[in-house]
Amino acid sequence: MINPDAKLASNIFEKPDMASTREGFGKGAVEAGKEDVRVVVLSADLAESTQAHHFQKAFPERFIQVGVAEQNMATVAAGMANYGKLPFITSYATFSPGRNWEQIRTTIAINNVPVIVCGMHAGVSVGPDGATHQALEDIALMRALPRFTVISPCDSEEGRKATLAAAKLGKPVYMRFGREKTPIMTTAETPFSIGKANVLWKSVEPKVAIFATGPLVHNALLAARELEKEQFGVTVVNVHTIKPLDEETVLACARETGAVVTVEEHQVAGGLGGAIAEFLAREAPTPMEFVGVHDQFGQSGAPQELIEHYGMGVSHIIAAVKKAAGRKTR
Repeated sequence: MINPDAKLASNIFEKPDMASTREGFGKGAVEAGKEDVRVVVLSADLAESTQAHHFQKAFPERFIQVGVAEQNMATVAAGMANYGKLPFITSYATFSPGRNWEQIRTTIAINNVPVIVCGMHAGVSVGPDGATHQALEDIALMRALPRFTVISPCDSEEGRKATLAAAKLGKPVYMRFGREKTPIMTTAETPFSIGKANVLWKSVEPKVAIFATGPLVHNALLAARELEKEQFGVTVVNVHTIKPLDEETVLACARETGAVVTVEEHQVAGGLGGAIAEFLAREAPTPMEFVGVHDQFGQSGAPQELIEHYGMGVSHIIAAVKKAAGRKTR
């Protein structure tokens, strides 16, 4: 059943409201700009696609259009941060951090300056744009960088909260956003704190813990509802912060259930699944199954068609849960 402490939307299963996570960034950036005059937003000629145009309209004097120059954008932002600004840099995730990772590493991470890197249009759900524009490796790239916090909001409301929280963190942050409109699961009252995962679903006697990130959290909840109809209990955890990982919650859920499934619209190598596997291998070795993209590039197609094709649909999560449960030794 849904965890009442999560304070989720009442229509989460039946005709939920829809919005893209990038829309949450657009709203959050304007709010952050109102709260702190140091906030600036930089764009690589993609203001509307990244929703940065909302900030541009509200604060034209604090919006910087650098053109199609993602590497330059990162270094300009690092310089501005060194002089007291709080820059958000925005582009498609395949370009930032895909194209400018070295500049992010050298000028932002090594110098430990508070630049927020916003990677938009991540995952296969970008759809017709195809493999060149479907970032499936960005979490791995940014999780490996020392000093970076990595956030993957589950919906537009969480994207708004994450943007506000990132502006206040005072450290380098990577935030991952999608283009497709996806279900809004959380509300203004839903708790959000960087580094603290949220338990959204908790059965009476859960057999498997599902750790999900990004919009696929909704598929995980749909899977949990179907499994409960079969008297198969699970826990569903929204891991919006992949780094630093909420080790306390992950460990508690893994020990309680004895089996784990991770769900992400990303390569299973180096993403959420990798982060949790590395941690549990050290603290509590646990049977695991990984729902995500398995060492493949994307392709053109309708967003939902691609989610299903790459094995990230509700039925795939259910199958992974049952497989993980079957591997338990106790």
